[in-house]
Amino acid sequence: MKRISSALPILALLVAFASPLDAQSNADVGEIDFPTSAVGEAQNLFVRGVTILHSFGWKQARTEFHAAQAADPDFAMAYWGESLAYNHPLNSDMDTTEPRKALERLAPTPEERLAKAPTAREKGFLSAVEILWGEGDSKDRRVGYMEAMRDLHEQYPEDDEVTAFYALSLLSASAATRDLTMRLNVRAGTLALNLFEDNPNHPGAAHYTIHSFDHPLMAPLALEAAHRFAEIASAVSHARHMPTHIFIQHGMWDLVSWNNQYAFDAAVDLWEPGDAVGDGVHALDWGHYGDLQMGDYAKARVWMQRLDELTTLNGYGTGGERGAAGIARANGAVSLLKARYIVDTEEWEIQPITAESKAHELLATGLSAYRTDDAATMAAAETALKVIADGDDDDYAKIMHKQVGALRHAAMGHADVAIGLMDEAVAIIQTIAPPRGSATPVKPLYELYGEMLLDLDRPAEAVAQFETSLLRMANRPRSLLGAARAHAMLGHHAMAAESYRQVAEVWKGRDIEGLHEAMSFLEETEEMKDAGGR
Repeated sequence: MKRISSALPILALLVAFASPLDAQSNADVGEIDFPTSAVGEAQNLFVRGVTILHSFGWKQARTEFHAAQAADPDFAMAYWGESLAYNHPLNSDMDTTEPRKALERLAPTPEERLAKAPTAREKGFLSAVEILWGEGDSKDRRVGYMEAMRDLHEQYPEDDEVTAFYALSLLSASAATRDLTMRLNVRAGTLALNLFEDNPNHPGAAHYTIHSFDHPLMAPLALEAAHRFAEIASAVSHARHMPTHIFIQHGMWDLVSWNNQYAFDAAVDLWEPGDAVGDGVHALDWGHYGDLQMGDYAKARVWMQRLDELTTLNGYGTGGERGAAGIARANGAVSLLKARYIVDTEEWEIQPITAESKAHELLATGLSAYRTDDAATMAAAETALKVIADGDDDDYAKIMHKQVGALRHAAMGHADVAIGLMDEAVAIIQTIAPPRGSATPVKPLYELYGEMLLDLDRPAEAVAQFETSLLRMANRPRSLLGAARAHAMLGHHAMAAESYRQVAEVWKGRDIEGLHEAMSFLEETEEMKDAGGR
């Protein structure tokens, strides 16, 4: 495996590591059984493409599907597979442009395409994507696709690939409809878990289990799949990254860091000049968060340096709108990582407030101003956030506006106003799905609420906020530290010691003020025990 040295420029490394995707032809991508009407080379290439598709290795999968089409130009399922290899099914608008082009290369009309699928099962797969890439808005198409895959699953209940793609369609519909009941996720997860039990090397089974149970309360159901997935499909960067969705839910910060370094390595290995580097950006984003929680601030700065270098790559995107979107995403990530670094290290920094300032930047600056008694900057950050909150249909912007407003009023001694604003923010966040990944906002709402209540000398209320924060984001050290402080203020020495012990475990060996505070409290506690024993 190629490793990245933090001392070398990323651009030079990417060029040095650039290699054709064919070099990955013998890499591990998992095992599936997907018989079709094709035979020989076309079938083998198709199966490999689908296997990679289950891990969301979009470009790698398209390479295999194109090769299968070249081997058999009338092989309908090769075009079906390609159509699914352009969009993330869970967090995109499902742009129909490229998928329709792929299908139209098979034949110009849905009827003609369906005629090229020789079996009822293959016609079922093809009919379903005709709905997904047909007319109508994304939500309706995704729900219609799910319904078509449900019908196909009822026809072929023992077919592993029908089951796998039905599970994914449920997750896609859940995301499209914002199903906060998790009903569709639980159905998808049940299918995926059963498939994983039957075939622990199936990448889709492990992958969709993780997505189904990416939830603070349900994450334990996916822990085995998370440990397995990176081993199943090590050739795909996303497969190396994806287990961290569950590791984050458990607060396993060392694994969050390691797996995203592993995923970043794969993204770099696969990169070729002119490629997008989205997988690399995603991995370093999550790796940065994991290292910050672990207290490895030096490694967090390395991730930030890498991102700065990636954004300078010629041809970051793929050209046109997709390329522009890639550049925008990378540039947005730069400001996100900077804001997150300020918040999680508590190295307070006032950033310039401009019309281009992002909400997370303004939150970090507002919090920095609060901690450094800069009333004017707090007011400016609140005003700028109001403009964003009023102009965007973004619940998180509204939450961040209320967070900074609450801090400003707390600083002025307006406790009731501050608490009222935080309660309004809580009412908003309760309508949003629980955390899936790094903290959003960059300063978690309940954690900030608890810290503000400590500042207002209301430790009993603060305890409840920190407990809620830890239910949503397990083992987050700043929430543990806040809970320890609140319990200590209340005289709950045993509970304070337990929280401080967890802080000490997460930040072991780091030079962080909060760790020194924890160790001092724990040492005093031991001395008190020893004195009592004598």
